[in-house]
Amino acid sequence: VESMCGCSTKSATPITPAAIIDAIVFRVEDMNCGHCAGTITNAIKAGIPEAMIAAEPGSKTVSVTGTTNRKAVRALIAGAGYAPTDPA
Repeated sequence: VESMCGCSTKSATPITPAAIIDAIVFRVEDMNCGHCAGTITNAIKAGIPEAMIAAEPGSKTVSVTGTTNRKAVRALIAGAGYAPTDPA
């Protein structure tokens, strides 16, 4: 799956351990910039309005709290044009 963004700007903001406690976490290797992170965040918010999302291009991770539906989060990220995988 090729992402829709051609930008190569990367964020260096790390996710803190407190932000990922009880979170659904995916690795998204094709999230390269703030635009990509915004696209993913908006897609998740559209499908799960109560979700809180931390999409971090620098660490290539998306953490979601406020839902336990991992399958839905994965589908929303994929539907936005990105390839979520389980973190290593």
